[in-house]
Amino acid sequence: MKFLIMIYHNPESRKIWAEMSPEDQNLGLDAYEALDAALTESGELIVSERLADPETARRVGVRDGKTISTDGPFAEVKEQLAGFYLIECQDAERATEIAGQIPEAFLGMIEVRPVMGLRGGPEM
Repeated sequence: MKFLIMIYHNPESRKIWAEMSPEDQNLGLDAYEALDAALTESGELIVSERLADPETARRVGVRDGKTISTDGPFAEVKEQLAGFYLIECQDAERATEIAGQIPEAFLGMIEVRPVMGLRGGPEM
């Protein structure tokens, strides 16, 4: 099954990151690289990406047949999507195990969700 593991950050987690020494930041990034390598080796990683800050986002809609876009930032929210892993693994338990290896998990900001096919069935 496919699962999307979403990594969130908030002002507190961003502050913790900003106050870390460059050496500790590198250790955190090394942990991501090691996780990516392990998941690539196991064949479970489809893609993993870090996202730019929400201020760089655009919202897009269509009104009266015209495409409209609005630049960020948007409404104040406590948590913002910071990155993701798209994985394919045996079950939700394995996806949860993988999510627990993400460095931000110690702050409790990881969400695991099954990927559904367009018509509602699980993506295999």
